[in-house]
Amino acid sequence: MSYIMVDIESDGPIPGDFSMICFGAVLVTDELDITFYGKLKPISENFNPDALAVSGFSREETLSFDDPAKVMLEFEDWIKNNSKGRPVFISDNNGFDWMFICWYFHHFTGRNPFGYSSRRLSDLYCGLEKDTFAQWKHLRGTAHTHNPVDDARGNAEVLLYMKREMGLKIALK
Repeated sequence: MSYIMVDIESDGPIPGDFSMICFGAVLVTDELDITFYGKLKPISENFNPDALAVSGFSREETLSFDDPAKVMLEFEDWIKNNSKGRPVFISDNNGFDWMFICWYFHHFTGRNPFGYSSRRLSDLYCGLEKDTFAQWKHLRGTAHTHNPVDDARGNAEVLLYMKREMGLKIALK
């Protein structure tokens, strides 16, 4: 089973009405050196300027990004070529990140290589600490820049910390 840490940036709160602008993924291994980055052309004319600003891209820039179907097929190939066993989707905020990735996979490919479930990093940390308010973001080594590969890598560093330093029983392949 391979864990894949994912982070997305969007131009609004929900897929379909708004667009996923870019996303990054990191295969969780000791090296954290196997990554994927996709930039996707908007699928809707709707966008929230404040949400888009988080990504660092202008609306004009996003219009030149890649076709979403192409990017999702490339991501699916990356997952197949880099994971062993069933790939497990994990993110900082899987309620948000999963929603977009799952919707885009089903909408553009008719399937989701992650299946129907995901994991939330924060919940794992809170469970280990036995505190639903436990804070973990200070454990990131990579700065949180809103570049989704950087953000996924920083979150993967926390997952590795939880395994090495806190005794999280997790099999990373």
